[in-house]
Amino acid sequence: MPEPTRHGATAGTPTTTHWGRYRVHVRDGEITGLAPAPGDGEPSPIGRSLVDGRVAPARIREPMVRTGYLEHGPRHRNNNRGDDTFTPVPWEHALDLVAHQLRRVYDEHGPAAVYGGSYGWASAGRFHHAQSQVHRFLNLAGGYTGSTGTYSYHAMQRIVPHVVGIDAERLMLELPSWEQVAEHAELVVAFGGLAPKNSQVSPGGVHRHSASEGREHCRAAGVRFVNVGPCRDDLPDADEWIAPRPHTDVALMLALCTQIVDTGRHDRRFLAECCTGFDRLHAYLAGREDGVRKDPAWAAEICAIPAETIVRLAEEIAARRTLITMSWSMQRAQHGEQPCWALIALAAIAGQLGHPGRGAGLGFGTHHSTGLAGLRHPVAALPQRADRAPAFPAIPVARIADLLLSPGAEIDYDGSRVTFPDIRLVYWCGGNPFHHHQDLNRLTTAWQVPETVVVQEPFWTATARHADIVLPTTVTLERNDFAHGRFESALSAMHRAVDPPTGVRHDYEIFAALAGRLGFDDAFTEGRTADDWVRHLYEETRTRLAEAGAAIPDFAAFWRAGETVLTDDPAARRPAGALELLRRDPVAHPLPTPSGRVELFSETVDGFGYADCPGHPTWLEPAEWLGGEGARRHPLHLVSNQPATRLHSQLDHGAVSREGKVAGREPVALHPDDADRRGIADGDVVRVFNDRGSCLAGARVTAEVRRGVVVLATGAWYDPVAPGGLDRHGNPNVLTADRRTSALAQGPASGTALVEVEAWSGPAPGVASFRPPELAGRRR
Repeated sequence: MPEPTRHGATAGTPTTTHWGRYRVHVRDGEITGLAPAPGDGEPSPIGRSLVDGRVAPARIREPMVRTGYLEHGPRHRNNNRGDDTFTPVPWEHALDLVAHQLRRVYDEHGPAAVYGGSYGWASAGRFHHAQSQVHRFLNLAGGYTGSTGTYSYHAMQRIVPHVVGIDAERLMLELPSWEQVAEHAELVVAFGGLAPKNSQVSPGGVHRHSASEGREHCRAAGVRFVNVGPCRDDLPDADEWIAPRPHTDVALMLALCTQIVDTGRHDRRFLAECCTGFDRLHAYLAGREDGVRKDPAWAAEICAIPAETIVRLAEEIAARRTLITMSWSMQRAQHGEQPCWALIALAAIAGQLGHPGRGAGLGFGTHHSTGLAGLRHPVAALPQRADRAPAFPAIPVARIADLLLSPGAEIDYDGSRVTFPDIRLVYWCGGNPFHHHQDLNRLTTAWQVPETVVVQEPFWTATARHADIVLPTTVTLERNDFAHGRFESALSAMHRAVDPPTGVRHDYEIFAALAGRLGFDDAFTEGRTADDWVRHLYEETRTRLAEAGAAIPDFAAFWRAGETVLTDDPAARRPAGALELLRRDPVAHPLPTPSGRVELFSETVDGFGYADCPGHPTWLEPAEWLGGEGARRHPLHLVSNQPATRLHSQLDHGAVSREGKVAGREPVALHPDDADRRGIADGDVVRVFNDRGSCLAGARVTAEVRRGVVVLATGAWYDPVAPGGLDRHGNPNVLTADRRTSALAQGPASGTALVEVEAWSGPAPGVASFRPPELAGRRR
């Protein structure tokens, strides 16, 4: 690997994260500071946590094995993960142990008994991408059971193809840029807001943060913003804040549709030529199916907002050029498919769908790349070698606890049936299921079922603490790589700033050593070191770009410079999307749906016969909401959104996340009226609870949240006083329900949760999640 060019003592070593580019300052082999890369006017503060987080007490510095596992070996359904000590072991012993268990499970139970768990946010790098590493290894080992979908927007992933014929990822790639919104729109109605904290981050990294510039550009053009959601700060500079009860947005959307149709403002031509099923949807809106008109008065009672507000918003949407957006959080709820479908229907009925800069912005504002005007470039990544393994049915990602608890059970899934295999070994590399899964007490029970759990991880997260074998891995600042964010106009070098601690290895080195023990090291490494792979993937990218007509420098020049800017032809940016082409000429450009049109009613979905996902957008009362019976006992709706001080649970132990804590715990925001009613003051330690679990948090009293709502961000490292007991740190997923969105998507429904909050009396137990677990013979 060529040495990076040093541009003087103040330049620093370049690196890239999912939340931006930085320059790392090093002296005598130690990191002394970190600064945003030049040219980034809105840098994310999260980067500061890289400095202290890397060397914090939570760092794992040698292989560890759960003491009980060392003593009795693998057990099925009778383990005490999360409530045991650990024993340090030499690397060779740990690798031999992992290789032996893999070989035994493959021989005795077959590859379907191995679950390959990962999530894609571990690194922004194209090579040191944990998900690609573990999947490549397990595919070459003989195959594995994997997951499909994402915790972020699984309901959207499954319903969108039925409605518009293209997948959700492509639909988001066709979202308008901020420039297009400023040029073509007059109104943005943002269901779930456009939270500035979310635009800190983008898959693969942010080259230069520009989301606030985009919003300012729209404002200068006279675009009006309406924030529809429970949190004012999800769009803090909105011209209007409408705060319906959480989980009632579908009722609001349907009433907007009814009002527009009743006043004759609907787009008859588009509905006739480019859509199918409007007659069926209209019959439902008019009450001909169930005797209930879905008008503003009906929705006002459900949403607890004035009917006049709904009427006025409908008139404004129909009269002005409008972009209607929806955050991913909206569909992470029971019946989460419905807001996606209803939003598309609303945009179609209002005459907005298929126009540049307007229409249905599903996922707009959920991360930095939505709103960028760049192209998707053909950047290479590590091949996962799925061609070398037998194919097994993938499990919907949010059904992992069901998978472990109920082998052999069958579930419905998007018109098919999926059977859960009997998982004997879980291999996790990248990601933290004890962060993103719901009902952590249930997950803890499920986690005791497999015979062996192997985790590769730099820090003592809850996932590492619930493992049998823990293999310590490097972090971004300790390895070479390169990054490219979605729609970004540059490739960014990620130079190793410092050496890893003694005893810590790259994921790639670990898998290569295991592949050697299992007899396929040549296939896994292809004769390349980690740095060889970085160079190879860059040069492959260079070849692909050259074939597309774009020239970039060779690897040595790129590495010295620290980045290379990709010059896009402005005329080639963001070609017309499928919906825009449909509106132009529905005969020449049909959608790949059964009808060739937008399906406001889907014969396919209707034919599945799912009671919780009918054939058209429908208001379905959730199991938990402020208008239901459950609110008598638990009268507050829990919003468990993305944090501002970290990415998911990454670097929760770092300085930036810790500075945001209240009384050393995750802050929970509640309205002053709700706080006064419970005798809670700002800064108090409080207990948040329901029948599923309870946690402690630090009260933040603010009028920025709707009455009847509490906001507790995800990502606080799970820290129970005992397995299944009180969480000391404020992880909301001890409170959320492990229920499906519907039989269609089987997605996570974290947004459907009611809680109560009370002031904590007496001394509060200390938070222990940032300390290492006890080692055998060294009990504290």
